[in-house]
Amino acid sequence: MRHAAFAKYFLLILPLIISSLFVAPNLATASTYAGSESCIDCHERFYKLWAPSRHGRAMQPYTAAFADKLSSQLAPLSIEGKSYQAFTSKETGHIIEKTGDEVKKYPIEHVLGGKYVYYFLTPMEKGRLQTLPLAYDVKKNEWFDMAGSGIRHTRDSGVSWTDPVYTFNTSCHGCHVSQLRNNFDPENDTYMTTWKEPGINCETCHGPSSEHNRVCREAAEGTTPKDLKLLGGKGKFTVQQNSDACAPCHAQMIALTGAFMPGDKFYDHFDLVTLEDPDFYPDGRDLGENYTHTTWSLSPCVKSGELGCLHCHTSSGRFRQKNDPNTACYPCHDNKVDQPEKHTMHTGGKGSPTCISCHMNKTTFARMNRSDHSMLPPTPAATVAFGSPNACNGCHIDKDAAWADKIVRKWRKRDYQAPILYRAGLVEAARKSDWSNLKEITDYITAKNHDPVFAASLIRILRSCSLPEKWPALLSALSDASPLVRSAAAEALGPPPSHEAVQALVQATGDSFRVVRIRAAAAISGIPMTITKGQHKDNLERATQEFLASLTARPDLWTSHYNLGNYHLHRREFALASKSFSKAHALAPTAVPPLVNDAMAHANGGDAFGARDLLLQAKELAPENPAILFNLGLLEVELDNRKDAEKYLRASLKANPGLSKAAYNMSLLIGERNPVEALKFAQQSYDATPSSGYAFNLAYSQNRVGQTVEARTTLAAAIRQWPKFIDSYLYLLDLSSSKEDKAVARSLIQTALDSHQIKPIDRSRLKHALDSQ
Repeated sequence: MRHAAFAKYFLLILPLIISSLFVAPNLATASTYAGSESCIDCHERFYKLWAPSRHGRAMQPYTAAFADKLSSQLAPLSIEGKSYQAFTSKETGHIIEKTGDEVKKYPIEHVLGGKYVYYFLTPMEKGRLQTLPLAYDVKKNEWFDMAGSGIRHTRDSGVSWTDPVYTFNTSCHGCHVSQLRNNFDPENDTYMTTWKEPGINCETCHGPSSEHNRVCREAAEGTTPKDLKLLGGKGKFTVQQNSDACAPCHAQMIALTGAFMPGDKFYDHFDLVTLEDPDFYPDGRDLGENYTHTTWSLSPCVKSGELGCLHCHTSSGRFRQKNDPNTACYPCHDNKVDQPEKHTMHTGGKGSPTCISCHMNKTTFARMNRSDHSMLPPTPAATVAFGSPNACNGCHIDKDAAWADKIVRKWRKRDYQAPILYRAGLVEAARKSDWSNLKEITDYITAKNHDPVFAASLIRILRSCSLPEKWPALLSALSDASPLVRSAAAEALGPPPSHEAVQALVQATGDSFRVVRIRAAAAISGIPMTITKGQHKDNLERATQEFLASLTARPDLWTSHYNLGNYHLHRREFALASKSFSKAHALAPTAVPPLVNDAMAHANGGDAFGARDLLLQAKELAPENPAILFNLGLLEVELDNRKDAEKYLRASLKANPGLSKAAYNMSLLIGERNPVEALKFAQQSYDATPSSGYAFNLAYSQNRVGQTVEARTTLAAAIRQWPKFIDSYLYLLDLSSSKEDKAVARSLIQTALDSHQIKPIDRSRLKHALDSQ
């Protein structure tokens, strides 16, 4: 019997989840934006509180008054082989760049931030405002390397200050100015960005105010209009609506629309980044800059439904309980606040740690502090296991986490750390593609008391798992109470593995949250189907339009074009896919996924040489990326360059030993030349991803080296596991030489025929095999 051919498929790098901050709201409304100064006449006190606040000063022009805040000058600083120096005065501020004898001068036009750091913006070509390479540390009164401070644990080196990630229009605009219009022209790659005023003004949270101003002016003296013509306000928004209004600027997320308005549901306009992102520790603590909302979503306070952002913060961003932080925990925890010695190991007196000290431990990234809003207790055991920070050692810096863990275990007889460690362990294993505890992962996803952030994180990471045991849990998660979990499940079910999954996803296109509808429509976008009438047809059509609109909500982001390319790729529209991937690459020349998936489009379109060129470009950017190496290996096989194919496949397995497809193809590639090593790879692929095809390949490899008994055992086990895979029956019969062995094979075939689960064409093959004996 001749063995199967090489796998004719490529690995798809999944769509990246990156932060895409607040997009300008839809201005099509009866009211128009009047600006914050229009609020002064009636709300002078609030205006004076807002104007100097972090929201009011989120962005400001460079002025003489501001220049007084910069108390030190910087000696030339070397960055990327160039010299940079800041010069500030009451008249002007600028950064000088020197490269040899060449000198460039970048004027400072706008200033961002101010709580910890000032960032500076300069105009660049094509309407871009770029964050300058030098920033100012407010606490230390010193200048520093802006991009260098943002080196993340996931990179060996920093991103250049000229990268789009530091372009104001692309990355950080909507949370520093009000009523912004991005005005990006994709044809010319040009911005004509405008905004109503710098900073986050009153109308960002209350909506356009011209009609509010009118009805208040027209109201009789001493009266208040019944309809104030404003969004929100005291008693008008629920706790959830208030928190959702804050989330667009305080979440690491993906924008789905450009139409969010206060009062709308967050998950109708955005998707939230969770612990699939390595900028989080496995237990959910911050490892990078994650803008609070993900950890906030972990908080028991949030889950109670009683506590929102405005309980602790004013609308201008100030901490309400600054003078006595412990009162923030009233009224839910008054017994603990009033008697801290019973709840903590501290007296609660002057200088003693506050509730915030233990429950909102701070992490630092890019010289900015971020308070952990999960409100979870100190977990030093997680520091021991995963390296995440804990509040105990934030104060007791002379001690280690093992010491702190011992203390809290002695202090608290109940092991409160266990649930946190357990779910963090699941995330850690899934990130490493260790599926030995897959059942525990799926059990957690389907548990009624799971945390939605952790469940969604595990579902998203499971996209890289090829084991079929995951599917029931993902199908179950489509009915979860959380839209975050439902949307993650819908995305992970694409492409659908079964008719049942297709039906469930079609049903999900009618979900009450847009993010779920969009993810469901995306998952089935490549499946040919015809629904002629009824609610399912209407839901699918609406969700598909919402999905396509979400792909073009931000045409200046490379991920938008990349995901549009994936849409065309799933529909086998290879030329359109390649066009979108090329645009994504043009916007982000250092991003790997557009090159890899463009290679897929070329390969499936019959251009193997073009695909190889693209993959080699990707390899220059990521030399050890296993998907790139694996795809190159398959291409070289197709081009009959077996030596290079073997080199790339071996390299992909070195980078990721659990890459079962690479191990499988290695066993095929070297089988005739080195059957012993081929058997090792066949076993490796089967152990990593048990399947009918890999079991067949293992049996074939065993027989080739003379292990015929073992091959029959493998086939018999495979038949019990995958009774519809006909080749296993035929090969088992072929390997059966003795009367007893043939009887076993014939019995298994007869059982299959009697089960009535075999397709007609396969039944004919099995009957023919029996008749031929």
